[in-house]
Amino acid sequence: MTNSFYDLTIPALCGQPISMADFKGKAVLIVNTASKCGFTPQYEGLQHLWSKYGQSGLVVIGIPSNDFGQQEPGSASEIQTTCSRNYGVSFPMAAKSRVKGKEATPIFRWLAKEGGMLALPRWNFYKYLVSREGELVKWFTPLTSPDSSRMKASVMRAVMDH
Repeated sequence: MTNSFYDLTIPALCGQPISMADFKGKAVLIVNTASKCGFTPQYEGLQHLWSKYGQSGLVVIGIPSNDFGQQEPGSASEIQTTCSRNYGVSFPMAAKSRVKGKEATPIFRWLAKEGGMLALPRWNFYKYLVSREGELVKWFTPLTSPDSSRMKASVMRAVMDH
């Protein structure tokens, strides 16, 4: 088991693996995503956060998963097309991964360890905010939209806290 957020690497949807070490000193918002979910339009709000706060030190990472309701059945290219064409997503996207159970990708095992049982994703679009120091500071269920004042306030605090 890894000790530090910065020890984690995840396979990218397209291209080189995504290393959390590259984001030292930045706030990171990790989201388990799906293309065929009622919450899929949240991609738009996530892109807005990335556009608005990226220059200030926020990184948004989408991690597609088919774990809930088989709502991410697509291949990497289909996921990429959905994200870019339908929602204008330009933030980093990981390869489709398991986010629950024993086969969960290491980043979600780390989030579970840091956040406890309640933080485990129970559906698509759980959001995890990691501080500039690599600590889980807050997590949100799918019911908290990226556009919500609660979410924006937490992101702003994480981005401005340095």
